[in-house]
Amino acid sequence: SMYYLSKDLYFPPVESSSPEGIIAVGGDLSIPRLLLAYENGIFPWYDSEDPIIWWSPPKRMVVFPDKYKVSKSMRNILNQKKFTITVNTCFTRVIKNCQKTIRKGQNGTWITTDIIRAYTKLHDLGIAKSVEVWQRNTINDELELVGGLYGLDFGTVFCGESMFSKVNNASK
Repeated sequence: SMYYLSKDLYFPPVESSSPEGIIAVGGDLSIPRLLLAYENGIFPWYDSEDPIIWWSPPKRMVVFPDKYKVSKSMRNILNQKKFTITVNTCFTRVIKNCQKTIRKGQNGTWITTDIIRAYTKLHDLGIAKSVEVWQRNTINDELELVGGLYGLDFGTVFCGESMFSKVNNASK
């Protein structure tokens, strides 16, 4: 049975999620609700025509930085110094580029105006962060934003939300 959120700051136990991972519907994207969601392994993901759908899927991709092995091909790319990487220099540009990215099998984007507004507030609080990938334009010699990602940084865990890439290997 589907749980509909009220104004109360509450989520049902994650064990009550549907097999796909849906845990609740409705509510809002207030900072307290978003923080409560992420603290419990829950995140919003929905189309602009739908109510907010909250997810807590049983399986997630987890990368442990101390166990991550950089592939030989990626090391070659890094050694070529094709890209410059920055953190938190243009959060809004990154989230808007993620919003515009067309993905196979999806019409439109889940990054609505409300999502941008809420995550920008989280960025202003120092919780949402962006990573930017830049490449020098050989014609005008200026750095161009060619890739990036944004997510929430809780110190011990970073929840990546979305990424974009305009050139090969920028998303890696």
